[in-house]
Amino acid sequence: MKKKLALIFGITGQDGSYLAKFLISKKYTVIGVKRRSSSVTTHRLTDIYKDPQYAKNFKMFYGDLGDYASIFKILKKFKPDEVYNLAAQSHVAVSFNIPDYTNDINANGVIRILETIKTLKLKSKFYQAGSSEMFGDVIQTPQNEKTPFNPVSPYAVSKVQAYWITAFYRKAYNIFACNGILFNHESPLRGENFVTKKIVQGLVKIKQKKQRKLFLGNIYAKRDWGHAEDYVKAQWLILQQKKPDDFVIATGKQYTVKDFINLVAKQLKLKLIWRGVGINEKAYFNDKAIIECDKRYFRPSEVETLKGDCSKARKILKWKPLHNINSLIKDMISYEINNLKE
Repeated sequence: MKKKLALIFGITGQDGSYLAKFLISKKYTVIGVKRRSSSVTTHRLTDIYKDPQYAKNFKMFYGDLGDYASIFKILKKFKPDEVYNLAAQSHVAVSFNIPDYTNDINANGVIRILETIKTLKLKSKFYQAGSSEMFGDVIQTPQNEKTPFNPVSPYAVSKVQAYWITAFYRKAYNIFACNGILFNHESPLRGENFVTKKIVQGLVKIKQKKQRKLFLGNIYAKRDWGHAEDYVKAQWLILQQKKPDDFVIATGKQYTVKDFINLVAKQLKLKLIWRGVGINEKAYFNDKAIIECDKRYFRPSEVETLKGDCSKARKILKWKPLHNINSLIKDMISYEINNLKE
């Protein structure tokens, strides 16, 4: 039986690394596409390169969602069975500063991939990574596949556009194109400028007296946090169905950023005392303020609450998360502690 070949845009990101290992374990050959950068961005793929069983089924090539020629060349060369687009300018706050670039990569990049699949008449199944941020200033809670989008950031707007582009190519050109509307999912491999990573990394360093203080933005934003390891399996399951469709992937459980902080602190045995209100609220440990709110980290427009309803995924994909928030935090803490030992 011929091995399936999967092509992953955004291979060097959190999801890309987890998905690559998962697919290789499923006997796929994986082609990763990475953007050229002057800094090393492949640290999340170290486990793949170190393990011969993974490495022999993995190759990586340069490409960019802003460059149609590179996309065309790679898809023509490999004619993959499955294409996963996980590449994006993925930081919401940054999107306010670079909206044009964010839209070009996140929305126009999807057009470039789908147009190539159409032009080459490929049979590739296509997965587009959507985001719960598309729901924005939410119209209903919890959010499911029928909840209207109401984006409040350039990032979210670009993801909504990508969602409808994917749906359009599916309907107009009969391409097996699917959207996964994934709620926040974290892991030890999360980028350092994302709030969960910032909290875990910061509190571990404070515990070990290698950092004095942690500055955060809106600690009352509510999110539905899952583990990336669970969520990449859902991405794969979406492309294994007989008909292309769109799915919300979430845990259905919601916590504030402050809740997340307290759960991390509890596992680290840091007894926090909160004092003050609003922007002046601070967390104290041993009578020293170790967490403060800073206006610099507030977005021009905030998404206050996100909570997903993944009933459809549970029923059709037979998917459910294996991790809860405490096991997620345990994984993240363990990773940070081991990093500090090295």
